Amino acid sequence: MQMQGAVFDLDGVITDTAKYHFAAWSKLAKENLDIELPASFETELKGVSRIDSLKKILEYGNKLDQFSDDDIQELAAKKNGYYLEAIDGLSKDDILPGITELIAQLKAHNVKMSLASASKNAPAILKKLGLFDEFDAIADPAKVAHGKPAPDIFLAGAAAVDLKPSECVGVEDAVAGVQAIKDAGMVAVAVGDAQELAKADKVVPTTADFSYDLFEQTFEKANA
Repeated sequence: MQMQGAVFDLDGVITDTAKYHFAAWSKLAKENLDIELPASFETELKGVSRIDSLKKILEYGNKLDQFSDDDIQELAAKKNGYYLEAIDGLSKDDILPGITELIAQLKAHNVKMSLASASKNAPAILKKLGLFDEFDAIADPAKVAHGKPAPDIFLAGAAAVDLKPSECVGVEDAVAGVQAIKDAGMVAVAVGDAQELAKADKVVPTTADFSYDLFEQTFEKANA
């Protein structure tokens, strides 16, 4: 079996907007919820959907029972406004090292590429990075029942390019994302801490280590 598709997360894999997300969450928590978030809380929100992130913050502040579903939707929208302001200046310069080359290599080998991000802003971010037209499809997180670590978004990413999950490599930087890839029945390539991301089939320290050959060799080894 040969790798037919690559299904990518966005934050921490293609570009790093995690710092903007956390700054927006911290602003919302402080100004609207009277909750001070420690820097260490950023890892709790990595790869998690907007609503689930807000619920984690409210649980941290022991305030979850104080807000209705409508309140939560309103607060999440306000956070998104803070975030969009912060990322307004994103450009090609914000693409992580090695990603432009990786995309070119995958295209040269006719590997279909889709995006499986929890972010509803993914299409807008790809446009700012100049990468929107490079992807064959973008899975819509609003149309999946469960966020990561559930496999739904990666299953949608494979389906969007008419492939079986078993024909794809999933690419992540978060524990929740790697779990989602594996539960989707895909081969997982991750970037980051090897111990933290130990469930992945291959972990590299930086995106500069990504390549078609690395993906293909990992895929072949996992299917041997």
